[in-house]
Amino acid sequence: MTSPAALFQGQTPLAVRMRPVSLDEVAGQSHLLRPGSPLVTLANPDATAKPGTSVILWGPPGTGKTTLAQAIARSSGRRFVELSAITAGVKDVREVMQDALNQRDLYGQSTILFLDEIHRFTKAQQDALLPGVENGWVVLIAATTENPSFSVISPLLSRSLLLTLQPLTDDDLGMLIDRAVDDPRGLAGAVELGPSAREALIRLASGDARRALTALEAAASIAAPEEEADDDIADDRGSEDGAEAPTPVEISAEHIAQAVDRALLRYDRQGDEHYDVISAFIKSIRGSDVDAALHYLARMIEAGEDPRFIARRLIISASEDIGLADPQALPLAVAAADAVQFIGMPEGRIPLAEATVYLATTAKSNAAYVALDKAIADVRAGGFGRVPAHLRDAHYPGAQRLGHGKGYKYPHDSDVGVVAQQYLPDELRDKRYYEPTNHGQERDVQARLEKIRRILGGG
Repeated sequence: MTSPAALFQGQTPLAVRMRPVSLDEVAGQSHLLRPGSPLVTLANPDATAKPGTSVILWGPPGTGKTTLAQAIARSSGRRFVELSAITAGVKDVREVMQDALNQRDLYGQSTILFLDEIHRFTKAQQDALLPGVENGWVVLIAATTENPSFSVISPLLSRSLLLTLQPLTDDDLGMLIDRAVDDPRGLAGAVELGPSAREALIRLASGDARRALTALEAAASIAAPEEEADDDIADDRGSEDGAEAPTPVEISAEHIAQAVDRALLRYDRQGDEHYDVISAFIKSIRGSDVDAALHYLARMIEAGEDPRFIARRLIISASEDIGLADPQALPLAVAAADAVQFIGMPEGRIPLAEATVYLATTAKSNAAYVALDKAIADVRAGGFGRVPAHLRDAHYPGAQRLGHGKGYKYPHDSDVGVVAQQYLPDELRDKRYYEPTNHGQERDVQARLEKIRRILGGG
């Protein structure tokens, strides 16, 4: 058995050592690896003489984009060239394309070009890929963590298959961890991982294989020195008792916690998660699920989202989804925004939490803004007429001669504060936009509005 201390001295990182050499070893992504699928076809060594289909792999970090590209190259026998969009320029791309063309024409060898983080390429850099992809000089396997619809040029998208990778499941991560513990390329049985430590490692990895293996290696390195002290004692006794190989390093849940202080949070403030999480946050408030709303609030706070952005969305939610069912919702949301601006973070999370709980648990009504949208739709469609003469401005010279203001009834002169009078233009005289609900305080508005409309109509 390998000595525990020897596992961590000058070794290639565990995540790299455990990278699959064939598609059969790939964990997860079964929806992309069915028989006859594009990736499986690319990996078939009998298909190297045929032009391959370029693919764009889109998925979160640690889901196997680089692994798939390398496994396909090894399995198919194709030449493998890797570029990173962080360091490569147009010149590098053109050199790779020319070299690939030479390899194909002179030696009949196909080239796989793996381009990591293609979303970082400018339009000009992506344009440089087009001749090689279109003419089959290379099989492009591009990887991105951002939505290609926004980050990859249309000509390149149309010439490639877009394949979406999913975060690894707990079962996938468990299989990878177990393999890394036992495999000679990995820890070679020099460690033992108890059920609680294994469960903690899977939970903290959040679907990221690289993070799981990196944390496993870090936890093993933390545990090894503790075991070495015990091994020294055992070695002294072993010289007398004839003891043999060192015992495996035992990794506990505490070692995992020391290696990984918090779960990896899937969140990109400029990417899909930014929009997906805030969408789920607002929809949870709208649906009155306070626990879900707090969960998404926590995700945004932990990911470092701008608290002012969260506060603005709470103000919108108070107006859009709660409205007059609870007139205190909007002032409270505005107060929370002011508080966040005034005190900053991390204390700003407290008024954000208060506003979130209040908005999620109070009565809901969108009647006010729906009414406005109906009115806007009429105006845009030309559904408007002249302001009734008795409502027009009568304060400038000559206005009274034109009849402006004539016949206007002052509501405060009435005992009830409302008088029978037409306010809408003639074309919209009987139009009704606002229809209050019977939720919360809007129920009182509904009863009052019925009386008002009867008076206005002369009823």
